[in-house]
Amino acid sequence: MKQYITLVSIIFLIVNQSFAQKNKQYKVGIIGFYNFENLFDTVDDEKINDEEFLPEGGRQWTSEKYKEKLKNLAKVVVDVGTDMSPDGLALLGVSEIENKKVLEDFVKEKAIKSRNYQIVHYDSPDKRGIDCALLYNPKYFKVLDSKAMPVLLYDSDGDRKFTRDILYVKGIFDTDTIHVFVNHWPSRSGGEKRSQPFRNAAAKVCKDTINVIMKKNPMSKVFVMGDLNDDPISPSVKTIMKGKKNPEKIVGDVMYNPMIEYFKKGIGTLAYRDAWSLFDQMIMSAGFLKGKTDGYFFHKAKIYNKKYLVQKTGQYKGYPFRTFAGGEYQGGYSDHFPVYSIFLKEVKSTKK
Repeated sequence: MKQYITLVSIIFLIVNQSFAQKNKQYKVGIIGFYNFENLFDTVDDEKINDEEFLPEGGRQWTSEKYKEKLKNLAKVVVDVGTDMSPDGLALLGVSEIENKKVLEDFVKEKAIKSRNYQIVHYDSPDKRGIDCALLYNPKYFKVLDSKAMPVLLYDSDGDRKFTRDILYVKGIFDTDTIHVFVNHWPSRSGGEKRSQPFRNAAAKVCKDTINVIMKKNPMSKVFVMGDLNDDPISPSVKTIMKGKKNPEKIVGDVMYNPMIEYFKKGIGTLAYRDAWSLFDQMIMSAGFLKGKTDGYFFHKAKIYNKKYLVQKTGQYKGYPFRTFAGGEYQGGYSDHFPVYSIFLKEVKSTKK
């Protein structure tokens, strides 16, 4: 019994005034996503197009810049969610990473080394070699299964267009079995309308797999996150993923998208031509909603957009403080803000 009490679900047992209503206490669990914006090492990989991110490449990507990038990202990750739990993120989905090695370097950074993050990663066929991955704290999560789900795209000539695989991970989140999907859907290169079918195809790959899971157990806990390169109102998210804003109406294969409220208020996670987009999203099944099943339930979604992550001067003032802007090295963090979801689980009293 003592071991169970100390193994607090995804993160630590926190008893705040806001979570001590009617003498109830809750455990807190935090899951996040962060686009690492071109986290490349400095070694040439002949299998991919990484020439831009080499010491002699267009970005003059040196070991010093690479190390600064790792340190900057670690500073962000160690901060996210610590207002709710001293251990921060239990699970973190990431995108735009070159390979597993850059994540192995990342988790060794001084700021986050003590968390002992483990890595789930598969190489994608993306032409630039960038992949998705999942970092997890093994104190709070156990991997049961994982796989890379390819997104097969073809152009008008019938030639395949290579893009990022979708990462699927099944695991035990404290006592809950959960299904996690980490996504980085095709970009809007060539225009939003022209490229929309590619993102629709990625959404369908993800949703078809979710539907299989839900058919076996309609109350399965499914969590979808990633850089979708689409907003909450885009067809891929609203129609194919069936992401809706009202938790009371989430039934069957309809999913809850808490990011819709941010989007309606004009709040985004990245900026382009002075307009904000909300591509970084988190969508979940009914099993995560309060009153639907036992265990963890969704409490709140947040965008981590602290002042130090915002560009202070110049043409891109007010944008996320990124590594490069206009081809010039900025020494920032990423062109995206991280997002995260907070989950609560009632702690049953042992008093008689």
